[in-house]
Formats: sequence, structure tokens, C-alpha cells
Amino acid sequence: MSEQKSKGPAKHYQDLTASFPEVLTAVENLGETVRSAGPVDPKTSELIQLAAAAATQSTGSVRSHTRKALQAGASKEEVQHALLLLISTIGFPQVAAALFWVKEILDDA
Repeated sequence: MSEQKSKGPAKHYQDLTASFPEVLTAVENLGETVRSAGPVDPKTSELIQLAAAAATQSTGSVRSHTRKALQAGASKEEVQHALLLLISTIGFPQVAAALFWVKEILDDA
């Protein structure tokens, strides 16, 4: 895994931003609007989004929401537990894959 992928936005996301700046700005604004529209705190919000990313097997989103959850105050154990809670819902193989995707990020934290 490259340093860029574990420390910052994926190159693909950067390329999309360069190619479609208005669309990506709208997506980011929508995300911020939804996060601030209710009572869920930022840490919980990121853990929820991490779980959704794992359920859809979105590698980049799993890594991104792991970083954001840690920045919002989640511990490594909370990130791992949020994923483990999904075993009975999405299955062990999907959870194991998500835990693999976050390992480097958690090891660096």
C-alpha cells in the first residue's frame, strides 16, 4: 500500500475532483449538510459511515472513514468493534476484508 493511500485522499478521488470539481464539491457539501443536520456526534457518524462502507465493500471509503473516525476521537478498539459488530449482518468474510483494509491505518495511528 502506498503512503498516499494510507495518509490522504486516494489518487482516484483527487482525479475525480480535478475532472468534475462542481460535482465533488456538491457531494462534499451534501455530506457536511447531512452530518450537521442531526444529533449524532462526529465520532459516531464516522463509525456508522465506516460500517456502511464495509457493508458495501468500498475499500477506499473504509480507509477514509477509518482515518476520519480516528480524527474524530475513536480508538483503534472502537473502529475494530464497529466492524466486528457487522459479522452477523454482512458476514465474516466481508468483515475480515474490512479489518484487513484498516490494519495499516490502525498500525500507523
